[in-house]
Amino acid sequence: MTDDELKRLFEESRAENRRLFEESTAETRRLFEENRRHFDATAEIFKSRFDILAEAIANVDEKLDRRTADLEERMERGFAETQAMIKFSHAELDRRVRLLEQSQRKLEESVNDLMARIERLEGPTQ
Repeated sequence: MTDDELKRLFEESRAENRRLFEESTAETRRLFEENRRHFDATAEIFKSRFDILAEAIANVDEKLDRRTADLEERMERGFAETQAMIKFSHAELDRRVRLLEQSQRKLEESVNDLMARIERLEGPTQ
């Protein structure tokens, strides 16, 4: 092979390598862009799913807050009613005790009166 043929062969080889390199680079760019689009689409899907999930969590949180507030209100109302019943029961018990004390005093007075009458009746006969 002559020098010119060898140079021409090298030039052809370089040109073929350059062409293959450019094709490879173009294919790599195309694949990169395709992967980028797929990634962006997947990221958008995840973002929308995360948004839906965040909204669902917010709804559950609001529902829990409402339920907690309702339970607290019912508990406070129940406590107030129980305290009112206890106060009423104490007042009623106090009223009954006072009536019993009054009845006891009246009974004691009646017994004392009867005892005095018996003493008076028995006193002159002896």
